[in-house]
Amino acid sequence: MEEVKGVVKHVLLARFKEDVTPDRIDQLIKGYANLVSLIQPMKSFHWGTDVSMENMHQGFTHVFESTFESMEGIAEYVAHPAHVEFANEFLPTLEKVIVIDYKPTVLRA
Repeated sequence: MEEVKGVVKHVLLARFKEDVTPDRIDQLIKGYANLVSLIQPMKSFHWGTDVSMENMHQGFTHVFESTFESMEGIAEYVAHPAHVEFANEFLPTLEKVIVIDYKPTVLRA
């Protein structure tokens, strides 16, 4: 196995509280996506909703994935004032949340 150099993924699984409207969720997603333009170490952002047929989502409905070049970049992102401000708005709207950071690996044959 070989670690992909210069890539760290930051994955957030979320379930919004029932009283959070679809319009509010859209606003929050746009705010999350906008962090890429505000925080230099954040290289990309993708998101989606659960489409699995396996019904193993444990109530999580949304996935947010950000890409960074290093763990130091994630630390800078977490401490950045734009992230802190966004997190203070975003996290209270969530019923459930899991965050995982990982370094992708490739299995070479």
